[in-house]
Amino acid sequence: MVEFTLVLPVLLVVLFGIIQFGIVFSNYVALTDAVRAGARTAAVSRSAIDPVGDTKARVINASGDLKTADVTPTVTPGPLGWTHGEDVTVKATYPYSISLLGIVVASGNLTSSTTERIE
Repeated sequence: MVEFTLVLPVLLVVLFGIIQFGIVFSNYVALTDAVRAGARTAAVSRSAIDPVGDTKARVINASGDLKTADVTPTVTPGPLGWTHGEDVTVKATYPYSISLLGIVVASGNLTSSTTERIE
């Protein structure tokens, strides 16, 4: 019983750390998928009225379980603008924090970026 009492706090911290890391990794995967969807939209919408707005809206709509107010997408077309064959880069950030038993251990921004050629 004494050994269990000594080991239990360490096991709980490790368990909660694994859970928190899993949540952050899940958020990163959702952000990456949203950026990929946005890049695909950007690649096919060069003739749209507002391709940047359409792309940002697609990233936010595809963000899944993430808080859409915290997703910050940016769209950067190539040096020649929205012309056929140019590259467009879609990047998004999302804040994260890992807390163990109420203490913030790590925090920052998750970042994902994808580049596609404009069709």
